[in-house]
Amino acid sequence: MNTVIKIIGIVIVVFAIVFLSRPDIIRAILAFFTKGILVYLAAIVRFILGILFLVGAQKCHIPWLMVALGILFLISGLLVFIIGAAKCCSMLRWWQKQSALLLRLLTLFPLTVGALIIYAA
Repeated sequence: MNTVIKIIGIVIVVFAIVFLSRPDIIRAILAFFTKGILVYLAAIVRFILGILFLVGAQKCHIPWLMVALGILFLISGLLVFIIGAAKCCSMLRWWQKQSALLLRLLTLFPLTVGALIIYAA
């Protein structure tokens, strides 16, 4: 399970590095998830990641961090279903319109989270 969690952390870091260098890719991904009910796909992925982090927390070096991240991923996945696709899509469209600098700055958050996941696993 540690290996799976580390791979997830590596994938998050790689995506963050790509997004940091190419914010237009972020806009394309945001546009993709605003079509139809694809935003629910992102919510399901977050929910699954939350479960994986909670299940694998016992075997990690920093279990409390993995539990905290697991709970945050579960909550963020559930919030999409609570808020609804229409509201989530409008929020994604708003983010899509933001400047490249702001999108790059926000990419530092998943970069940090991915690095923490790798370290904690």
